[in-house]
Amino acid sequence: MAVSPYRLDGLFQAIPHEVVIYDSTLRDGEQMPGVAFTPAVKLEIARALDEIRVPQIEAGFPAVSPSEAAAVKQVAGAGLDADILCLSRLKRDDVDAAADAGVDMVLLFVPASPIQLRVKLKKTVDDILPEVVRVTEYAVSRGLRVGFSTEDSTRADLMDLLRIYRAAIDAGAERVGITDTVGCTTPNGLAQLVQKVRKPLNDFPLSVHLHNDFGLANANAVAGVLAGARFVTTTVNGIGERAGNVPLQPFALACELLYGISTGLELEGLKGLSELVADRSGVAIHPNFPVVGSNVFSHESGIHVKAVMEDPATYEPYPPELVGQRRTLALGKHTGEAHVKAVLQGQGVKLAEAQVDAVTLKLKELGERKGQVTFDEFWQIVAEVTGQKHRVRAR
Repeated sequence: MAVSPYRLDGLFQAIPHEVVIYDSTLRDGEQMPGVAFTPAVKLEIARALDEIRVPQIEAGFPAVSPSEAAAVKQVAGAGLDADILCLSRLKRDDVDAAADAGVDMVLLFVPASPIQLRVKLKKTVDDILPEVVRVTEYAVSRGLRVGFSTEDSTRADLMDLLRIYRAAIDAGAERVGITDTVGCTTPNGLAQLVQKVRKPLNDFPLSVHLHNDFGLANANAVAGVLAGARFVTTTVNGIGERAGNVPLQPFALACELLYGISTGLELEGLKGLSELVADRSGVAIHPNFPVVGSNVFSHESGIHVKAVMEDPATYEPYPPELVGQRRTLALGKHTGEAHVKAVLQGQGVKLAEAQVDAVTLKLKELGERKGQVTFDEFWQIVAEVTGQKHRVRAR
């Protein structure tokens, strides 16, 4: 690896050894407008997540519909190594749907911020505390492990959060969660909140569920882990409501390579998983999307290409094979002579320097007009310059 020596800044006393990812592509990811997974697709994606060793998979929200309940049950009964989780409101019927689906853990949640309580529930924290206890105890009685999260935690009063968490813990929850529902906190802010919650709860297991409205979800997730959160929600490709969620791929790479925090994932499967979810969701991967985008290991600039051909670490902090990618050297406006010579030599073609100069100039001109130049177009240029057609092997 070729990462910066300045990545560990000493703000946190200790770096955790590991983090547990619980992926919500099948639930929060599916809540992205226009995305709807059939039961068969949910199972397909769940299997793909399981294959790369995602330890916990949030399969859905069984109370949404009979079809959703059936899909969650199918995933839960598929014999996957991952724990299967599902979402539930503070309603006994929701808990029954979760238990009937056969999931390992139910994720109970309740609004905690003043605006959410007032608008959605028209209740106060005092009103909901008995419900927190009653439904958590009921879920435990149904044989379910319980994670309990407060919705909109980052806009809630700290003492209200602690009252809710303590009630859930006393009723049998095995972890509690902070949620940045509208993605409006900062890395420092989330780290402080995690620490302020951990201390009075005696380091009780804590999760974070974060949104990307300000583009800070991944940074916030890392900050939360460094501050002591043990569980993090992700979605493949960061899909989800509004600006999406913590993207699985860059979060995993940041943990593993920048901080040495184990995720347990088989990283070489990330590219294939990303492509599967993009295809099934209908949401394309942006070329510049970290880790799995098509441009991440693609080089065109002559200066860059020349350096990469000598030592890839000059412009790649980790090898593409690590995440199931491959390196490409693109042809276009910024291509230099070193790359042109390399392409020619790769096909056993040797040209005079003046011809190489002419090919490079025409290549740049075509690149200016159309962007990327294809392999076939390159050899058409060579034919124009040399006056002869070269037989080349397909790349």
